[in-house]
Amino acid sequence: MQKQFIGYVFLLVSFISFSQEKVTGKIIYDNNQPLPGANIYWQNTEIGVISDEEGKFSIPFTGEHTVLVISYVGFKTVILTILKPKTITQKMEFDSSLGEVTVTNVRKSLQKSYRVTSNMQTMTGKELLKAACCNLSESFETNPSIDVNFSDAVSGSKQIKMLGLTSPYILMTEENIPAIRGASQAYGLSFIPGTWVESIQITKGAGSVVNGYESISGQINYELLKPADDIPFFLNAYGSTDSRFELNTHFNTKVNDKWATSLFLHGNTRISKNDMNNDGFLDNPLGKQINIINRWQYSDSEKGWVSFINLRYMKDDKQTGQVDFEPDRDKGTTNFWGSEISTEKLDASAKLGYVFPDTPWKSIGFQNAFNYHNQESYFGLDQYNIKQNSFYSNLIYNSIISDTRHKFATGLNFTYDNYNEFVNVNDFSRIDSSLGAFFEYTFDDSDKWSYVLGGRVDSHNRLGVFFTPRAHVRFKPYEKTTFRASAGRGKRSANIFAENQQLFASSRQFQILDTEGKIYGLDAEIAWNYGFSFMQGFKVFGKEAEFTFDFYRTDFQNQAVVDVDNSPQQVLFYNLKGQSFANSLQVDLNYQLMTHFSIRTAYKYYDVQTEYTIGLVERPLQAKHRFFANLAYETHVKEKGQQWKFDFTYNWLGEQRLPQTQSNPEEYRLDAFANPFSTINAQVTKTFSKTFEIYIGGENMSNYQQPNPIVGSDDPFGPYFDSSMVYGPVFGAMYYAGLRFKIQ
Repeated sequence: MQKQFIGYVFLLVSFISFSQEKVTGKIIYDNNQPLPGANIYWQNTEIGVISDEEGKFSIPFTGEHTVLVISYVGFKTVILTILKPKTITQKMEFDSSLGEVTVTNVRKSLQKSYRVTSNMQTMTGKELLKAACCNLSESFETNPSIDVNFSDAVSGSKQIKMLGLTSPYILMTEENIPAIRGASQAYGLSFIPGTWVESIQITKGAGSVVNGYESISGQINYELLKPADDIPFFLNAYGSTDSRFELNTHFNTKVNDKWATSLFLHGNTRISKNDMNNDGFLDNPLGKQINIINRWQYSDSEKGWVSFINLRYMKDDKQTGQVDFEPDRDKGTTNFWGSEISTEKLDASAKLGYVFPDTPWKSIGFQNAFNYHNQESYFGLDQYNIKQNSFYSNLIYNSIISDTRHKFATGLNFTYDNYNEFVNVNDFSRIDSSLGAFFEYTFDDSDKWSYVLGGRVDSHNRLGVFFTPRAHVRFKPYEKTTFRASAGRGKRSANIFAENQQLFASSRQFQILDTEGKIYGLDAEIAWNYGFSFMQGFKVFGKEAEFTFDFYRTDFQNQAVVDVDNSPQQVLFYNLKGQSFANSLQVDLNYQLMTHFSIRTAYKYYDVQTEYTIGLVERPLQAKHRFFANLAYETHVKEKGQQWKFDFTYNWLGEQRLPQTQSNPEEYRLDAFANPFSTINAQVTKTFSKTFEIYIGGENMSNYQQPNPIVGSDDPFGPYFDSSMVYGPVFGAMYYAGLRFKIQ
C-alpha cells in the first residue's frame, strides 16, 4: 500500500501542468511581522494580488510590465522596478503624515494558511500570552490540535499529545534543530520559558526530511525571540494561588549595524506545601529553576550572511511525595515516600547561513548544536540517573531547478548521543550515532498546486541503513479552498525509561521481554503516517469564518509497547506482536463574530488501539471524544495603547479507559473507564500603555478533581501504590496574577 501511494504521488507530479513565470515574495512591517491584505499590482494594469496570512504573494511576470506597486492603508506606497522573475522581501513603513497609525488584528494569534503545502498552523506571541504561559508545556492550552495532560499525580509535569500519540512521536525542534529528545523527554517542555518564544509552528503528519527521520505524528518547532528584532527590555512577573512564583526578563542590545545580542533570564520557585485533595501527597512539587541564555545574531544583508550563536545554562530541582517527607531525614528510608529530581543542562549552538546576493533563491545553511543533560533522581527507594552528551550537525543547500517554482533542499547531517543511564544498579549506557543524507523537492506555482517530495537515507550504528520517504500535496481550486494530503515513514529508538519516568512513581516492576534488539533488547520503532485535510473559508453575515477537517492515521510496523495492563504490579516492554494504530479526526469551526471578537471550536475523535498481552484494546488514558471552545475579545486600542483583553477556554473530555486493576484488592481497584469531565480557563488583561499591562486568570475554574488519583496512597511502599494513572486535574481551581513591563 505504501509503495502504491508513493507511486500515485509521483504520477500526479508528472502530470502537473507548466505555469508562467512569477514574481514572489513577502510583505512585512514593524518587527518583521507579516502584513496580510497588502495590495500588489503592476502599474497601469488590472493584474494584481493580495498578500496572504503570512504576508506572502505571487504575481505573474510577463516582461511587458516592470513597475510593481505595493500599498496598504496607513503605510507608504512602495514602487519597485522589476526586470525579471525574482523573490523579494519588502518592508513597509508607516505613513507619518497620517498621524499615529495602529494596525489592528493584522496578525492573527493562531494562523492557518491556504497556501502552505503542509498542514501547518502558527501560534504567535500574542497567542502564547493567552494562558499563564510560563513554560512551553503550558503553551498549548488554547490550541485544539494539541492535547495537554498531567503525566502523573506527584511530579506536576504535563505531557502533550498530537494525533492521539504522546510527545516522543513528535519531533520537537528549536529553530529547526532537534531539541527535546532522549533524556529531556519527560520534563524538557518545562525548561523552555514561554516568554522567550516568538512563535510556534505545529505541523501535523509526516515532517520534513531536512530535520531528521524521527517525526511520526508531526513536528513542533518553536522560534526564540531574535536579537535583531527584539525590544530593549521585557519583564514578566507571575504568582499563583498554588504558591508558584516566576520572574522572566530579557535584555536586548544592538551592538552595531550588524551585531545584536540578547540576555534572557528566568527563575521560578514553589515553596509552600499544598494537598488540596487530602491524600497525604503534595499536589505540586516544591522546587526552583534558574534558566539563562545569551543569544547573538549577526546580519549582513548586503553580503548575504546571517548567523546565530546561543549559550544556555539551566538548573532545575524538584521535591515531591508525601507532605511529611523531609529529604535529609527520610531519603532512602520507608518513613515517608518522597522523590527528588535534579536536572542540569548546558547548551551551545551556532547557525550560519549565506544567501547568494545575485541569486537570492540559492543559499547554504550550517547548523551545529552541543547539549549536556544530567538528571539525578530517586522515586521512593528506586533510583534513576541519566546523563546525555549530544552533538548535532546539519549542512543544507537550497536552490532552484530552472525557475523559482521548482525548489530543492539537500544536505548531510550527523547526530551523536552518549547516554550514561542507570536504573538502580542496572547500567543501560550506550552510544548512538547516525550519518544521513537527504533530498527534498518542492513545486509551488503559488496558485493551485504545490507539493513537497523528500527522502533521506541514514546509517545508524544500531539501527543499520534505512530509508524514510515523505510526501505532501496541496490543491487550492479556489481562493478560500484548500485540500492537503501527506504520507511518510518515521523511525526512532525508544528511550523506554526516560520517556516513562512517571512509572517510577509506582510499585510496578519493570520488565523487558525482548532481548534480541539493539536498544534495551528492543528493535527500533517504525510507523507510517497518512493524512488528509480540507480547509474552507467563507463569510457569515459579512464576517470571516473558517472550517477545517483533518483525518490522520498512523500504522505501526513495529513499536516499543509499554504494557501496564498485564498486571497492576508490572510494566512490560516488548516489541509489537500484532496491530497498533492511531486514527485521529478533527473538525474545526472558527468565526469572527464581530470586530475584535472571535470564537474557535473543535471536535476531536480518536481511535487509538494496540495489541497488548490481553489482546487488541484501546490505549489507556486516551479520551475518544474531545470538545474545545475558545472565546477571545479585545476592546479598541486607544491613543496611548490602553486596551482590555478577555480570553475564555472550555475543554470537555469523554470517558477514558483506565489500566486494569481488577486483580488488586477491592479498595485498590479503579473503574474500567473514567467519567467524562470538563475544565474552564480564563484570563483578563488590562493594558495601561504600550509599556505596561497586568493580567489575572484562572485554570480549572470548574474545580474538577480526579477522584483517587493515587492508588494505594495510604501505603506507598506497598504492592498497590501507583500515581501514574492520571487522566485529569489532581487539585482544584488555580488562580494567578502577573504583570508585564517593556521598554520599546
